[in-house]
Amino acid sequence: MWIKWIANTGIFIIVCLVIAAIYGGYRWQLDTDKLRAKLTNGRRTIKPQIYDQKEIEGLPAPVQRFFRTVLKDGQAIVAAVKFSQQGQFNLSETEAKWSPFTATQFVITQRLGFDWDARIQMAPGLNAFVHDTYLLGEGNLHASLLGLFTVMKMSVTPELNQGELLRLFAEAVWYPTALLPSQGVSWEAIDDTSARGTLTNGTTTVSLVFQFNAEGAISTIRAEARYRMDGDKLTAMPWNGRFWNYTVQNGMLIPLEGEVGWEHPEGTRLYFQGKIAEINYEFAQ
Repeated sequence: MWIKWIANTGIFIIVCLVIAAIYGGYRWQLDTDKLRAKLTNGRRTIKPQIYDQKEIEGLPAPVQRFFRTVLKDGQAIVAAVKFSQQGQFNLSETEAKWSPFTATQFVITQRLGFDWDARIQMAPGLNAFVHDTYLLGEGNLHASLLGLFTVMKMSVTPELNQGELLRLFAEAVWYPTALLPSQGVSWEAIDDTSARGTLTNGTTTVSLVFQFNAEGAISTIRAEARYRMDGDKLTAMPWNGRFWNYTVQNGMLIPLEGEVGWEHPEGTRLYFQGKIAEINYEFAQ
């Protein structure tokens, strides 16, 4: 009798968890659809609509070499991009506790914004749902177990806005027309293999140092200070990323793999390693 009761209880718990997971996923998807509709509704007209190599005349030599490497004259300017990712995310700030993740991301290049919708495996059968968003000049971060139980929520502070805009700027390696001067980026020479890019969106201005490889493509990016959670407060730390496995997509040379991390006194501590599984572009018309 006891064995039957335990078995029935176990089945009931499993059924409840399955129902909760289905309902949580449904609710989360509704939120994703709303966020992405707001991104789409906030779009602005892109000008120019076609890349002209004359635009890069006068830029630092490594930046000119970069654009000649990744773009062809006449390339249509990216208006939006949607891609899927898979990889690993380190859930610990002090040791390596990597968990697999999958994600989709939607990016608008004018007005700048993105939504990263991820599923990070916390334990077998238990996922954390994460929205990392930059929308209408404001950053938001929301993490939830099963899409039902909030475990972290941050929104609309100057520090978070800066961090999210830095992320969007660094990820322009996947939509490189967004790095053109006509799209709002200014460039400053550093040396033969690196340059500083600066981007302003609304009241937020960010800068990154871009390092270029022998072929002219971006190999690394670095921010002197990006804000991160440190206990219950936001603290600025150096932040860097590395990109590789370049391939041509829709006429543009982009990396398919990358990793990012925080620079601690003892060295860089990575927290993200991922690759692009699929990418689709919408171009200015």
